[in-house]
Order: sequence, then structure tokens, then C-alpha cells
Amino acid sequence: MTPDFISKVAKILRTDDEIILDMEKKMNNLTEKKGMLARIAKRNDVLTKQVLKTIKMDYQSSAEKIYAALIEHLKISDERLFNLLQKPQMTMAGLTTLSNIAKELADIPKGFFLKKDKAREILRRHPPPNIMKALGYKNVQELLDNEPFEQLYSALRFVESSDWMNDILVGEYEALKPKDFEERDVKLIVLDKRWLEIAEKFIKKKYHNVSHLKELGVLFIIPLPIDTPGETLRLFSLVLHYFHEIDFYSKLIRKYAEEEKNFAKKLMSLIRGDVMRTAPPDGQEMNWLIVQRYLAKDDPNDPRLFIPHVSPEAIHWQKAESDIARLGHRFSLLNLELWEDLDIVGDYFNSELYGQKLLVSFNLIDTIMSLVKEKELIKYLYHHQESLWTTIFLEYVGPKQGEDMIIENFDRGYITL
Repeated sequence: MTPDFISKVAKILRTDDEIILDMEKKMNNLTEKKGMLARIAKRNDVLTKQVLKTIKMDYQSSAEKIYAALIEHLKISDERLFNLLQKPQMTMAGLTTLSNIAKELADIPKGFFLKKDKAREILRRHPPPNIMKALGYKNVQELLDNEPFEQLYSALRFVESSDWMNDILVGEYEALKPKDFEERDVKLIVLDKRWLEIAEKFIKKKYHNVSHLKELGVLFIIPLPIDTPGETLRLFSLVLHYFHEIDFYSKLIRKYAEEEKNFAKKLMSLIRGDVMRTAPPDGQEMNWLIVQRYLAKDDPNDPRLFIPHVSPEAIHWQKAESDIARLGHRFSLLNLELWEDLDIVGDYFNSELYGQKLLVSFNLIDTIMSLVKEKELIKYLYHHQESLWTTIFLEYVGPKQGEDMIIENFDRGYITL
């Protein structure tokens, strides 16, 4: 008979009991950490009960009421963070406090990024047609002389066509060598408001107004007003997340630079966000697929979601959530204590609307994203599920060792234990 905790974990991860049983058996034998999955399930139950008590709910409460209570709790924290950050407006000056606090919390070192002169050289060979037309420049040198470099390169992401980006710009990366990269600090910028009209198309597609250029070490914010509940926390958490993501990819690029022969090939795969199309080989050994992007965004039923896998994205979010928890300890008025260590926490509760049990994620990032999209009735779960898969892996092998394994096996696409 399958233990209840196995069935519960499998249900949350939307996979079969047999897959979890096989994974547990292999990981127990490999690490000698028997009972790890039971402890994770127990921790989920304990934290779920604590949260329900805090928001004055219980296991008899409906999924809808619990979700609504979580949202209301988050609205208070969001408003207080907005005031703590001195009501940030979407200008560089207006985001100074947010930027400084985020940098201090993330505390990442210098990174290994594409030299700016090399990036300019690429644009000289391939002037960006849409930007040239939109800004009325007659030649590319005039463009490069007059536009701040980070602003220009960030704008490529949503002004130029995907064909131009993938075939022309990123195609140029095939010729890059380790000598084209250098050590420098990550830079956070707010784009000029003239990009706003064009940027709106990008935001509708990506669901948020902050992104990054991992190869350049640039994190950019598109200047939209903060006028939606949850927007301050979303922006702040995304900035923290991207600091950690840029740091992670910088470690990868630095590692790839040790071998010039395959450097460009591995760099291209990293920038594209490649994931193995099929499951790793199945046998006596234990294989963990490395999934470097959220597959559930494109297809919530992608078969790769239902096998053991580890997500670097989940690790970046876990670090961002730890940063936010530290901020909550420093400023108790933010009322953020509720969310500490809830990245893998959630459970099934009866639904008033659907007559069946629904999964409610207590994950901070899922709740933030759901709050911002509340009017559109969009609810998020995938951060919670990906975090649970990743936490299972890290609990068995250790957080530092686990991240090292991901970096070591990243270009291979999976980890074999």
C-alpha cells in the first residue's frame, strides 16, 4: 500500500505515485537520507496549519476563502512596502531606495559579461531596423553615439522582431569567444519613458515589466505606474530574482570560458533556454532533468513536468524569498513573517464553486502574481510545484552541492547520481 505522504506529494506535483516511489527509493539508497520525503511532507502539514491559524482559517474552510484571505494579507504587506520604499515612481530617481535595498539584500558579486565594445561592434554590423526607424537615425554610428548603451540594448528585446533577435543578433553570438567577456558589476536601469508605448506589447506577453539581459549583466525596468495591488511586491521580488538569476548564469558563462572550443555553442544554448525534449535515460541510476525555464507557462501538461526535475528558476526564487524574509525581520511593520519558508507549502481544499478539492499554493511568488492578476481571475501554482521538485532534490544532496551539480551538468541537460 502506498504511504499517504507519497500520494500527497504526487498529487501536488500532478504525477503518479510510482514515479515518486521510484525516485524516493533511488535517492534513499544513493544518499542514505531515508525518510526525507516524509519529513518534507510533514513540514508542509505543520506550516499549512500555522498559516491557516494566522489567517483565521482551517481545513474545513473552502479553497476560495483561504485564497482570498492570503490575498488580503498580502495586500497589507504590499501597501506597507510601497510606503517603506518611499512610494517609488517609475524613474531612476524614484526607484533609488528600491534599487539600493534590493542590491544590499541580494548581495551578489561581480559577474562575467559580454564586453560593451563587442556588443556595439555587433550592432554596427547589424543596425537594428525598427529602432533606427522609430528614432529617425540615418546611420548606426549616430545611434550608438546618442543612445545610452544599456537603454539601447535592453530596448532591442521588445522593439525588434523575434526573427531579427534570434537569427541576426543572437546568431552573432556563435562567433563569440571567452576574450569577449569581462568582469564587471550588474547594472539596474529604468528605461526612458519614450519606450513605454512599444513596451506594452512586451509586457502583455511576459506578464511583468522587469526583465534582464543575462549575457550583459543588465536588469531593466519598463516605466509603468505602480497602481495595482501587489505591484510593488511583484516588482521588488522580480528585481531580487533577476539579480540571483544573472549571478547564476554568470557562473555558467565563466565555467564555459574555461574551454574555448565549445564556448559559443554552450552560450547559445544557455541564452535560448534549451531543455531536453525527452526524459533522461531510465535505468538503475537516478537522473534529474534540468529545466531552465518554466515549461508550464507554455504548456501546463508538458510531460517533462511530471518526471523528477530540478529548476534553477526555483532556486533563484527561493533566494529572493529569503531576501524578502530578511527584510521582513528588519522591518516588522511589513507583516511579511507569514510567508517565510512557504515556497513549497500548499494543500488541497474543498471548492465552493467546483465541488471538488483544489490546490491552494501558499508560495509567496504565486500569491503575488495572482494578486496582480486578480481582476483577470488568473491564479498561479507553478512556482510552488517547481519549488517542491527542486527542494526534494536539494534536501537529498544539499543546497550548495545541488547548485554546483546543476552548473556542472547544465550543458548536458540532466544530472546523474
